[in-house]
Amino acid sequence: MIGKLRQIALYEPLNTLKPLSENLWIVDGPVVKMSLLGVKFPFPTRMTVIRLKTGQLWCHSPTVLTPGLQAELGKLGPVTYLIAPNKLHYVHLPNWRDKYPNSLTWVADGVTERAARHGISIQVDAQLRESEPAPWEDEIEQCHFRGQFMEEVIFFHRPSQTLIVTDLIENFEPNRVPLGLRIPLKLAGNLAPHGKAPLDLRLTFLRNKPQLRQQRQRLLDWSPQRIILAHGALIENDAVENLERAFRWLG
Repeated sequence: MIGKLRQIALYEPLNTLKPLSENLWIVDGPVVKMSLLGVKFPFPTRMTVIRLKTGQLWCHSPTVLTPGLQAELGKLGPVTYLIAPNKLHYVHLPNWRDKYPNSLTWVADGVTERAARHGISIQVDAQLRESEPAPWEDEIEQCHFRGQFMEEVIFFHRPSQTLIVTDLIENFEPNRVPLGLRIPLKLAGNLAPHGKAPLDLRLTFLRNKPQLRQQRQRLLDWSPQRIILAHGALIENDAVENLERAFRWLG
């Protein structure tokens, strides 16, 4: 069973920039082991790169930094901002910071503490706060979802009308995952085209449902045309309808 579970189909080619819109790219990364309903399973990963009007690069949820990817980024502009949107997406930050010592690391609540518990030291320059302006705020908006387990910051790239979600929507295509993984993914609510936050993660947000419904409305008011996800298929059609469906669990 373990061998079969490793045969998840990735979004190749990996570790290379893939343009989605003007000044917007994704990078599909390798498999990581993530917890789903209390069991570790292989998940595909994805980061997002935005070139700001200043020419600086904003890198969301950095994945493996290979020499080839580093060369590609060098042609786009200076890597300036490294973003950890929740406390599950931080592992590669130290390597990126080593390669880009002049970059600035911005993290959601809980990232530094969780990394330290796993023996990873992260040099943090700023916390992502709703109440404090960020240098990119005229191009990228942010919305904070707080639960008992973690906070996730969802971003909206205004020029491309693109929403960037990390773990609050996961959308795995059935034909890309082995049979042994489809059943738990379906039980957790993560199979495309009906992906949403995993069941165990949703449960940690239930106490804050009234506030989170307001945050959901903010996402809907942005009227995104596309949703980039860290795990699974992008949502490039009927984005608003799919967004509303994915957060219907909030009531």
